[in-house]
Amino acid sequence: MLFILQGDGSAKECECRQIRIAEEKLKASGISEEFRNKRFENYKYDKSTKMMEAFLTAKNYSKKFEYIRAARRNSCLLSGQVGSGKTHLGMSIANNLLDKSIGVIYMPYRSIITNLKQSITDEYNYQREIQRYKNAQVLLIDDLFKGRITESDTNIIYEIVDYRYFKNLPMIVTTEKTVENLLDVDEAIGSRLYEMSKDYVVTMQGKELNYRVYGG
Repeated sequence: MLFILQGDGSAKECECRQIRIAEEKLKASGISEEFRNKRFENYKYDKSTKMMEAFLTAKNYSKKFEYIRAARRNSCLLSGQVGSGKTHLGMSIANNLLDKSIGVIYMPYRSIITNLKQSITDEYNYQREIQRYKNAQVLLIDDLFKGRITESDTNIIYEIVDYRYFKNLPMIVTTEKTVENLLDVDEAIGSRLYEMSKDYVVTMQGKELNYRVYGG
């Protein structure tokens, strides 16, 4: 039963409905059980001030999300070198939102961009696939522009980012690129991401920031 009929004739939403909605959103997210375990509580931030700053920024974004989700600056950009813990923080935000029944779609950049390029000659399949990322309540792009970048890569990412920019749909983006690097790759993509994430930008660079080595 999804609704309970009250004595006055009104219908009250059954708690089981919210549980079912939450389960459906988690299933649709594409986030594995392994990544579901990445939480703020188990992020090791005590190895450097940069990690602490990144942790606080990500947690603050997560905490304020409901208040800023309709604002222009409603996104979070986590920039850092390999092993800096940016994916852990991105997943921590996503898991926190999923726990609140907010729909998050996970987009691992390298694998998804390959899939989209392979389907681009079939307009129906391409549109069906890309709409998932364009229209997600919240989109988590992990490792944006990792590896060699082609014109097709930037065109597809631009299509997603531009759509979400004008629809004011939040994004959580992890990348090894700095804001300046993103602007160099594609100014339109970089400037949109920066404008949407301006209040929640994290940059983690430096040998001591290898989370896999120093994070415990």
